[in-house]
Amino acid sequence: MKNITFLLILLFFMSACATETGQNSKTISAEVTKVVDGDTIKVSLDGKAETVRLLLVDTPETKHPSKPVQPFGPEASSFAEETLEGEEIDLEIGISERDKYGRLLAYVWIDEKMFNEMLLEKGLARVAYIYQPNVKYLEDFQSLQRTAQKEGVGIWSIEDYVREDGFQGEAPSVQPNEECKIKGNINSKGEKIYHVQDGAYYDITKAEEMFCSEEDAKAAGFRPSSR
Repeated sequence: MKNITFLLILLFFMSACATETGQNSKTISAEVTKVVDGDTIKVSLDGKAETVRLLLVDTPETKHPSKPVQPFGPEASSFAEETLEGEEIDLEIGISERDKYGRLLAYVWIDEKMFNEMLLEKGLARVAYIYQPNVKYLEDFQSLQRTAQKEGVGIWSIEDYVREDGFQGEAPSVQPNEECKIKGNINSKGEKIYHVQDGAYYDITKAEEMFCSEEDAKAAGFRPSSR
């Protein structure tokens, strides 16, 4: 009798451990059926189709109905496809389980690694959409983001591309004309930076102001781009 009791306890313990990730968090298994973009996937969960939005991260747009494809959006989507599509994953569902669109909110684990973190490490996402109570890994994510910023990888390789409210491509723009072609932009830190036509970031910069000369830009309080 004692042996049977011990065996039952052991089986219960092993079953409980099987639902734990490397971060000691309870998860549920799912199969990735499609990658929508870098931060959104479709899965089969107990035979039911679900859309999953990765918690606390935001990748540049590739399929937004009113926004153009943004720099590093395709790279984020490709990385998600290569890593997740067709694979068995574990979902750590947020305390608030769904967003206003009905999507599951989750941290995605594959081979004991969290994909949300992998995106941040590679500079393919920013920390974003920080809403209580789904902030479990916020400090870890912010630390990874600071490292990616310091190393200048991915989205952080483009000066002033990442903003507090998204990516530079989401900002309203002013179009250049024949006389005034210098682009003025204000970054998330409030720094005023201007970009000339042969600058490294000119083509991807959306202007908030246009200037006819560098002197005009400097007079307005803008500094030249570092590249």
